[in-house]
Amino acid sequence: MSEMHSGGCQCGAVRFRVEGPLGDASVCHCRMCQKAFGSFYAPLVSVHGSRLAWTRGAPSKFQSSNAVSRGFCARCGTPLTYEAPDGVAIAIGAFDRPQEIAPRIQWGIEGKLPYVDRVHELPGADTLSDPVAAPFLAGLVSYQHPDHDTDTWPPQ
Repeated sequence: MSEMHSGGCQCGAVRFRVEGPLGDASVCHCRMCQKAFGSFYAPLVSVHGSRLAWTRGAPSKFQSSNAVSRGFCARCGTPLTYEAPDGVAIAIGAFDRPQEIAPRIQWGIEGKLPYVDRVHELPGADTLSDPVAAPFLAGLVSYQHPDHDTDTWPPQ
């Protein structure tokens, strides 16, 4: 059986499936990627050579340069794709099992924010360990799409 990966946006309006092996996984620190993801960097994986199918909806596009467009969910804003003449890459965090896709290289390091390499040195805490925020957080009901395909989404 062929390698299969699935994923989608936060709200579930856009879902995808990739059949075949994933390509190079990377993080890009360039300023365009920082802005596109609203983050320190963009974690992406190439799907070049595999079959990408949009199984629910399709990304909206933003032409971020003369050569690159970026796909995102128009409903919830989730960044989904980086599309260049040499192929498509998908946001690693949009996959249902992102823990299986480890970046192997960093690009655009000239744009790397000066504190990124020290983030792992920051103190860490469990989500519910803040006694002031814990009651609020414990009562949250997630409306995020689950990390798998389902015919019963969105909830009724």
